[in-house]
Amino acid sequence: MTLPDRPDRVSDPDDEPVLDGETSAGELDDDADRQELQNRYHGLLEELRVLLPGVQILVAFLLTVPFSGGFDQLDEAGRDLYGIALISGILAVIAFVTPTAFHRVGRRRSRSERLEWGIRTTRAGLVLMAISLTSALTVVARVVLSVPLAVAAVGVVVLALLGLWVVLPLVASKRDLD
Repeated sequence: MTLPDRPDRVSDPDDEPVLDGETSAGELDDDADRQELQNRYHGLLEELRVLLPGVQILVAFLLTVPFSGGFDQLDEAGRDLYGIALISGILAVIAFVTPTAFHRVGRRRSRSERLEWGIRTTRAGLVLMAISLTSALTVVARVVLSVPLAVAAVGVVVLALLGLWVVLPLVASKRDLD
């Protein structure tokens, strides 16, 4: 079965519609593209199952820091950066868990909307996790390293995050389109 009004579909040997993978979640139909939406959503949930434990461990460590010796020696900037790291880490966990909550609580018929929101909250979670990682590193680097070396270390990490989490995926997806 082919749908002539959908150029993103190609026919497979069994005459079932197959999407080419380039269609955005918002363009998929909740009924006609049900299997594609389910596959993408379950793929997103699998990615989050891998990602979430690391963020949870980061937050767990951050939650224990104020109770350890030496925390009271942090200056105001260090405490502020720590607070940013803790809050952004907790918000990252919340963002990463949102697709699962949406899956369990949201309407079953709004498949494409659930997928779109899942992608949005995952992206927000990645930004928040990057903020948490960078802030936590800055707190530690200020204590352990000289100022120039701390700035360089944080700069390298920020460049790595931007390069591997933003630039590389954009370049790779652009090549896929060419």
